[in-house]
Amino acid sequence: MPRYIAGRVAQAAFSLLGVSLVVFALLHFSGDPAVLLVSADARPEDVATVRRALGLDRPFHVQYLRFLQRAVMGDFGLSLRLNRPAGGVILDHFPATAELAAGAVIVAAAVSLPLGAVAAVRRGSAYDAAASALALVGQSMPVFWLGLIAIMLFGVRLGWFPVGGRGTFVHLVLPSVTLGWYITALLTRLIRSSLLEVLGQDYIRTARAKGLSRIMVLARHALKNAAIPVVTV
Repeated sequence: MPRYIAGRVAQAAFSLLGVSLVVFALLHFSGDPAVLLVSADARPEDVATVRRALGLDRPFHVQYLRFLQRAVMGDFGLSLRLNRPAGGVILDHFPATAELAAGAVIVAAAVSLPLGAVAAVRRGSAYDAAASALALVGQSMPVFWLGLIAIMLFGVRLGWFPVGGRGTFVHLVLPSVTLGWYITALLTRLIRSSLLEVLGQDYIRTARAKGLSRIMVLARHALKNAAIPVVTV
């Protein structure tokens, strides 16, 4: 277990490092931020001064290593748009992000578990086909497109939910369902396949031979073992 945890932590660290390098490179080669910070009629000398002040005149690898060094210490620099520490901007918006993430996970868990479990138990039935098709559509559908459709239908036309704002449970419904849609589709297929594999094991047949009902077999043996791959996701 410690080796597995260490491997996962190392994998996450390398993933973060790769993502930071790609994002930093895209921002670096997309344009000169110093030009955006000065007025339109600024002189080249003024632009050069701002560039030196921000360290943008240094080579790319020097800028990136400097960014990593500061990021490890919790210093993410200044927001060019707000002229504030970027770390403070992130912390200001973190509660809303955490609410959306928690809402999406709750929606996904509440929907995908029964969908995937029933689809596995009733393998080959019309319900199984419908659940598999719904999961496939959910994974293929862009989240931003689904969000726009949900806003137009349930927010604008029907008026059931607000299309903006924050502070109440109602404000979380549309974004949580939208963000949880893809996770629901992914977990539904994963739960189904994992549960089908578990249901074919010898200890499941032994439990059935002892006279346990299908519900008891699922609750006591199948679901908790089938949930292992789901938790690792």
